[in-house]
Amino acid sequence: MSHAEVSGRRKAPILPPSGPLRHTADIALIVVGSFVIALGFNLFFLPHGIASGGVSGISVLFEAWFGLEPAYTQWALNIPVFILGFLLLGKNYAVRSLLGSIVLPLFVYVTKDWPLPTDNPILASIYGGIAVGLGIGIVYRGRGSTGGLATVAQIIQKYSGLNFSLCVVMLDGSVILLAACTLSLEKALYALVGLYVSGKVIDAVELGFSYSKVAYIISDHTDRISEAILHELDRGLTKLNAQGGYTGDDRTVLMVVIGQSEATRLKTLVRSVDPKVFVIISSAHEVLGEGFKLEA
Repeated sequence: MSHAEVSGRRKAPILPPSGPLRHTADIALIVVGSFVIALGFNLFFLPHGIASGGVSGISVLFEAWFGLEPAYTQWALNIPVFILGFLLLGKNYAVRSLLGSIVLPLFVYVTKDWPLPTDNPILASIYGGIAVGLGIGIVYRGRGSTGGLATVAQIIQKYSGLNFSLCVVMLDGSVILLAACTLSLEKALYALVGLYVSGKVIDAVELGFSYSKVAYIISDHTDRISEAILHELDRGLTKLNAQGGYTGDDRTVLMVVIGQSEATRLKTLVRSVDPKVFVIISSAHEVLGEGFKLEA
């Protein structure tokens, strides 16, 4: 497979992939993300008994069962989980989860008496999910972790071979099932809403809110189309060697990555060159490289 220049315009990276500046930014992201998670927990989940999985969900149950301070429960659970992660997953993983494991319960304790914005459990499950998902996404952007059941899921995955997502679902599902059995079915349903919303927000923060498009262009006039894309659309492209499935003839397929707003312009441009052109356009959640986002 041969290729020309990588699609995109040149942009400077926002942050270097490593070095003191990158590490400082990572620490800041983990701290900010932990604070946002704590707000979502204290302002929305905890007051309404919404135990939407994780160590925070367990702390909601312990607060309801025994009246224990959630921050203390989270610290008490995070410490042995951190030690277990250090022993079974290695130093690198444990170090990345250490800061979040400490500061998240701290922020939960500091913000425990903040005034509540709503007494509606439906709104609480939705906005709590948004806040927690946003915070976790920010922590992940900082290449960190808040420890807890995510670490347990990593351990189960390593020694059982199960898919990581399945491990997370089983652990979070167990917490929600306990809430259904000991609190109420209604609160467990609210917890499912919060868990779903937080998952969607995490994906949005990690992958970005905008979507790029990948276009594959098949034509007998690829040279002319290439020139048009390079000079009129100002996008780079990749030339892929392909073979027709019916004719067996060798041909060139053009691949170009564009912004969502450029899709219509691209279609108009290539059709002006070749009215019989065959174009496939699909969504790309994230593009890393020159002209787009560089990997953090």
